[in-house]
Amino acid sequence: MAVPEEIRKVKRPVNTIVEDNRNSGSGEYSVRERVCVEYVKGGNPRPKNGKVVGHITNGVYVPIVDGVQKDETDMFSFGASAFVKSVSEDIFLDLLSVYSISEATGIITLASLKVIKPGISASRMRSEYERQFIFSYYPNAALSENTIGELYKKIGMSGKRRADFYSRRLEKVEEDHHLIVDGMLKQDNSSVNDLSAFSRKARVRGTKDVSLLYLYDLEKMEPVCAEVFPGNSIDASSYEAFIKDNNIEKGILITDKGFPVSMIAKGLKERPGLHFLTPIKRNDLRIKDNNMFQWTGILKGVDKQVLFSKKQIKGGRFLYAFCDKSKANKEEYTYLKKAEGVKADPFSPDDYFGAKDSFGTIVFESDQDLDPKIVYRSYADRWQLELVFDRYKNDECLDKTGVHGDYSVCGAEFVNFISTLITMRLLRKAADASLLDNSTFGDLMDDLSSAWRKVDDSETVRSDDGQWVHTRNYVKDELEALGLSVPVPKPEPKKRGRKKKDKPLVDKPKRPRGRPRKNPLP
Repeated sequence: MAVPEEIRKVKRPVNTIVEDNRNSGSGEYSVRERVCVEYVKGGNPRPKNGKVVGHITNGVYVPIVDGVQKDETDMFSFGASAFVKSVSEDIFLDLLSVYSISEATGIITLASLKVIKPGISASRMRSEYERQFIFSYYPNAALSENTIGELYKKIGMSGKRRADFYSRRLEKVEEDHHLIVDGMLKQDNSSVNDLSAFSRKARVRGTKDVSLLYLYDLEKMEPVCAEVFPGNSIDASSYEAFIKDNNIEKGILITDKGFPVSMIAKGLKERPGLHFLTPIKRNDLRIKDNNMFQWTGILKGVDKQVLFSKKQIKGGRFLYAFCDKSKANKEEYTYLKKAEGVKADPFSPDDYFGAKDSFGTIVFESDQDLDPKIVYRSYADRWQLELVFDRYKNDECLDKTGVHGDYSVCGAEFVNFISTLITMRLLRKAADASLLDNSTFGDLMDDLSSAWRKVDDSETVRSDDGQWVHTRNYVKDELEALGLSVPVPKPEPKKRGRKKKDKPLVDKPKRPRGRPRKNPLP
C-alpha cells in the first residue's frame, strides 16, 4: 500500500524512506535510512535500504534513541527477595556442588518464589519472577510450566543427588545436637503414582495422601533433611528407611511414641555416634519394675511444677520419668467426668487408684546419661517441628501436591524442603531483629515486598542512595533492622550548655591589680 502524501511530507532525516507497517498491527510508519544505490549491469540502479531509524506516529517523526532497548525492566520488588537471599546463599552453594548451574538456579528460584508468594501456581512463576529482584540475583531461570515439570521429574529421578545434598547438611550436625524426627500427611489424589495411598486418617475423609518425614536440628532451629513415603506407610516402618537412606550417623534422635527404638536397633549398632531419646507407653512393664513413679526431685527453672525420677536399667540404658502436676489435675478431671456419664461403666476405686499414679506422666528411654532437665526441655521443644509443619501447610500453602508421577512428587517435595528451610531461617532472623514483636511474619513479608528499587551496579544498598521507588520510610527501617540497607548517618547529638566564645586573636592588655600608685612628688 502506498504511503499517504501527508505522511511522506512529515519532516524527517535526509536520505530516508517511509514504509507502511500498519498491516503488522503497529499502527506506525517505519523510517529507514537509505544506505546506497546498487548498479545492475544492463539494468536500472536499485536503492538499498538500511536499518529503521525512527517511526512516524500521529503525524510526528519519533527517532529511535541509541542505547534504549525495548522490554527492558530496570526496577523490581527488592525487599522480600533480598531478605530471602540473605539467608540462602550457602544453600545455593550446596546445590551447585550437586546439581548443574541451570538446575541449581531453577531450584533456588522456585523455592524463593514459593516463600515470597505462598501458594503460587506453576503458571504464575514466570510473571512473578520477572517482577522480583530474584530475577537479578538468579538470571536466565527457565520457569515455564513444562520446564518446571521437567525439573521436578529430573530432581526426583536422582535420589543419590538429593542424598548428597542432605549429607552436606548432616555433616554440620554435632554429636550433642538434638535431632527431632516427625512426620506429616499431605493430600495427593493422583492415580498415576505409587506414593498416593489411603492413610488411616485419610480413609475417613475419602482422600489419598503421601507421607513426609522431616529431621529437625533443635540447636540450629531448622530442618536438616526430608523424605517422601507412601501415604499408607506407618511412621514406625519408615523410620529405619529414613535413617538409612539419609545416612544419619550422629546426634540424639528425639521422636514421638510412633517411632519405637526397636525399629532402628540395627542402625544404632552400626552408627555409634547416633543416640536416641524416645517416650515409652505408660503400660510398659519397665516403669513398674523400676518404680519410676517414686519421684526423687522437682525440676527447677521450668515454667511448670514437674516432678522427676531417673534410673539406669538392665542393658545400660536409662529411664527418665516426669509428672506435670497441672496436666495431672486435668487428666484426673477428665477421667472423673467420664465416670459421671450416663453410658459410663460403674466407678471402680481399684481402677481409679491404679490410673491416678500415671496422670500427667511421661517416661523416656535413652542410651545416654543425661541431665533430667535437658531431657524434659528437649522433648518440650518438639513443638518447634510442629511449627515447621504449620509454616509448611499454612504460610507456604504446600499442603497439597499438584504434580502426578512418583519422580515429580519427590522432586517437588525437595524444592518444598528448600522453601521450608528458608522460611525457618527468615523467622529466626526476623525474631532476632525484634520485627515480630508487633507484627506477623506475613505482614512483614508484605511490607518488604512493597520496597521497590532500581537495578544498579553498586554492591552496597543505602537508604539514601536515590534508587528506591515509592518505598515508605518505615519499610526502610525494617530493611535496616535486617541488615539489608545501610541507614542514613545521624548527626552527632548537640552538647548541652552555652557554646563557648572564641578567643580573640589579639590579646587584650591586662588590667593591673590593686590600687594605682599615686604620682611621686617632684
